[in-house]
Amino acid sequence: MQNPPPRPRWPSHIARHLQSLSINADEYFDVAATRLRSRLGLHRPRHIAAYRGFVDDMGVQLMGRVLAEAPLGGPGEKDDWWDNLLNTYRRFESDEVPGVEIVAQFRGAQAHAVSDHEGYYRIAMDDAGQDAQALWEYASISLGDGSLTTSQPVMRVSRQARVGIISDIDDTVLQSSITDWKTAAQLTFLHNARTRKPLLGVAPLYAALQAGADRSGRNPIFYVSSSPWNMYDLLDDFMALNAIPPGPIFLRDLGLDPGKFIKSPGHGHKLERARELIARMPQMRWVLLGDSGQADAELYAQAAQEFGDRIVAIYIRDVDPDLDSLLDSGVDAIIQRVAGTKVPMLRARDSIAIAEHAMGLGLIDPALLPSIVAEVSRDKARPTLGEAAFEEGVETAVENVTGKTPAESAPGRVEDEGAKAVPPGTTPEPPEPPAA
Repeated sequence: MQNPPPRPRWPSHIARHLQSLSINADEYFDVAATRLRSRLGLHRPRHIAAYRGFVDDMGVQLMGRVLAEAPLGGPGEKDDWWDNLLNTYRRFESDEVPGVEIVAQFRGAQAHAVSDHEGYYRIAMDDAGQDAQALWEYASISLGDGSLTTSQPVMRVSRQARVGIISDIDDTVLQSSITDWKTAAQLTFLHNARTRKPLLGVAPLYAALQAGADRSGRNPIFYVSSSPWNMYDLLDDFMALNAIPPGPIFLRDLGLDPGKFIKSPGHGHKLERARELIARMPQMRWVLLGDSGQADAELYAQAAQEFGDRIVAIYIRDVDPDLDSLLDSGVDAIIQRVAGTKVPMLRARDSIAIAEHAMGLGLIDPALLPSIVAEVSRDKARPTLGEAAFEEGVETAVENVTGKTPAESAPGRVEDEGAKAVPPGTTPEPPEPPAA
């Protein structure tokens, strides 16, 4: 059978024109919808989604979004697949509010911004000249009239920090199965922060990297992902529930504009975020973590070629460690290419392999290795998605028959020994902000 003829491509100038028309149409409908909702009194700001920011010697970086409705609360213990599907729909149907004045206050300084056509605000403030001891501080965010005051977490990048960590999220921190679209869709739409699984041993590994060899806890962690900003709350809840050290999360926007989620090909924005951070903080060397299922190896190899010994190590988590796959051979070829830069790059089976290599480079305290090994064993014992669904079905059947949950039916049952606990060296979640 002959191969079908190649599909004709639009000339570049026509493609650009069509893209421009699409962007203009998208913005036109956004503006029209905004005006209609405003006339109906349905488009008033009622919630500020304040994403984690950071402060260093160059100043403060804050980002968030103004919404007409507050998102739903965190995932419930008894949420089923239908609840998760509805919550996902609501998450992607977020009703943003453009053109709203935002006031930020931090360390005695104040700055103003206006939410853009998709409700996002971005604020850069000069450094207040303080190097506080706490890893986390809070900025105060409000509307221009002083309402909706919200506390925004701000990670302090210490002047004494010498190592920074940049990590992918999907299939590097949490199980996303991004190479299998069916499983990826199931995880995205039918599961929540409580039912999604972390990769083996991630929590204590990242805690050890953040703590550093001296256990000072000064090493900042930044997360990058190709997921849209609409998934922020799920990812933030997931990290908190699994005792994974928090950090600023850089996601992508949904839209037709160049560089946004729908139009932008590949995962190049992750490299752009890495470049910005590495260039912004020249006093630090960097550890880059990704996985073999996406383009992380290629992107991080480019960073190694650009920044040389500013990159202290690159770790690529093997998404199929029990197979010799084309993904593996592709990563190994990139590792050979990076060898000339003198930057160590490892395709790692699990968190233990990463920890042992990082320990050899003096990045983590050897005393924390046993906790990482133990956590990998505990994570292996956690049920798979199929097993969890079966257990949930059994529990539901028991409750329907007896009117009691399995826990209530067995009041003497001890707590599961495999339950997640804060690993040694883990930096706890930021303290509760002061009352507004």
